[in-house]
Amino acid sequence: MTTQKSALDAGRDIVATLNSPLEGQLAEKYDTLVPDFAESLVEWAYGRHYARPGLDLKTRQLCTISALTVLGGQTAPQLQVNIRHTLAAGASRTEIIEAIWQMAIYGGLPAAINGLNAAQECFDVIDAEAA
Repeated sequence: MTTQKSALDAGRDIVATLNSPLEGQLAEKYDTLVPDFAESLVEWAYGRHYARPGLDLKTRQLCTISALTVLGGQTAPQLQVNIRHTLAAGASRTEIIEAIWQMAIYGGLPAAINGLNAAQECFDVIDAEAA
């Protein structure tokens, strides 16, 4: 009999690829407010959605930054985290910028400009960290 990997384990595998300290960071920030918040997010978002077959991780991440872009400026912190995740999933900066820019059609120019600003800030931080 084979055992299927739990959604939590599958989610943790994906988080390990994208941002290994994420679950601990989320737990430290939110678990006192919402017990088991971090584990729930990893299990549900990464283990039950990102781990599904049908799309590779890079494509899922590009979809995520597109959605966060359309949602607008209030999602800038999550957009920046997911831009890093998208780079870790193998996307280039050009692919990220193009996914954000494509949203100008569907979310409007202000949303796309906010997304581009978030991307530029993220790239600037990454470049400073590398220097």
